[in-house]
Amino acid sequence: MPAVASPGQRSSPPVAYFWGDDSYGIETAVEAVRNDPARFPGGAPERWRVRGEAGDAARIIGELRERLSTGTMFGSGTLAILSNAGPLVRRGEDRDALVAAIGLLAEGNGLVVTEETDSGKKDPPSKVLSDAVRAAGGEVRPLVAPREGGLAAWVEARARERGITLGPGAAKELATRIGGFVREGDVDRRQQGRLAVMELEKLALRRATGPAGEGRNGSVTAEDVRELVAEAVPGTIWGFVDAVGMRQRTRSLELLERLLDATPEPVLLAVLHRRIRELIEIADRLATGESPGSLVRSMRLQPFRAETLARQARAWTVGELAAALEGLLELDSLVKGVGGATTGDASVRLAFNLWVTDRVAPTA
Repeated sequence: MPAVASPGQRSSPPVAYFWGDDSYGIETAVEAVRNDPARFPGGAPERWRVRGEAGDAARIIGELRERLSTGTMFGSGTLAILSNAGPLVRRGEDRDALVAAIGLLAEGNGLVVTEETDSGKKDPPSKVLSDAVRAAGGEVRPLVAPREGGLAAWVEARARERGITLGPGAAKELATRIGGFVREGDVDRRQQGRLAVMELEKLALRRATGPAGEGRNGSVTAEDVRELVAEAVPGTIWGFVDAVGMRQRTRSLELLERLLDATPEPVLLAVLHRRIRELIEIADRLATGESPGSLVRSMRLQPFRAETLARQARAWTVGELAAALEGLLELDSLVKGVGGATTGDASVRLAFNLWVTDRVAPTA
């Protein structure tokens, strides 16, 4: 029998807007709306996922309006889960039609707008839709992926929900192995929560069953995590160029390996070229008597960034920076096939590694 809200309970509007870099948290929030008896006293509605597409906005909005404004005589209603709503709100008439659909929801139906965004985004991607949901009394909330100690605590909470006992250090070890302690702002954290839950469930099987099928029924240990969970630390472009700037050879090579699998070589070359050029200019300014504080005014830098770049510039000589820049030009020619030369992925990867080894590592 479906749960029913008490007579005195105020009904919550069956609309919501969730965005952020935590895809697991967004999906959990959607399920909380769907299973809320205050919103759906007749029982949880069926999920209907809709994705906005450029060039097809009118048809998608028309289908949304028709489906959500039509009540059901038997069975559960429909919860439309709309993602990538941007193409549906670009034109004024489409935007107005979509906002109007929020006020046409039939009994038992609902609408949740979900948007996965880059880390650090503070405002919802569509202010029009978020304002419309808020005006209708719906929930508007960002879902932010937890980090560092917050992710370890989050892992412990998910383990308790599943009846999994974690031993000392296990949650922190798992959070570390999936990249929770990477601090750079450009890290893609959208799948970290989902990955953490998948690894927890795998670890639960290890706890429940030993190698010979014998019940273990103990805590998941940090050693279990190290044995079963592969490192999935995300790459970070800004972490990489900072490591290059500080001439940290091992760290640079470690981050480079992750980035080369997912980042186009021209992008890496562009950010490296910009950083080396910045360091050359800053080294020149420091040599003429400027202080890191004066760089804030002369180069229009934030104070923290000025201090960081000044510290990196002091780790090089001007000649070393010039040689590094020359090496980048050679790398660029290799990547672009200047002169008709063709190179494979292995050759490009080797060339990047040699640049870091030969140009970035401090000279003896």
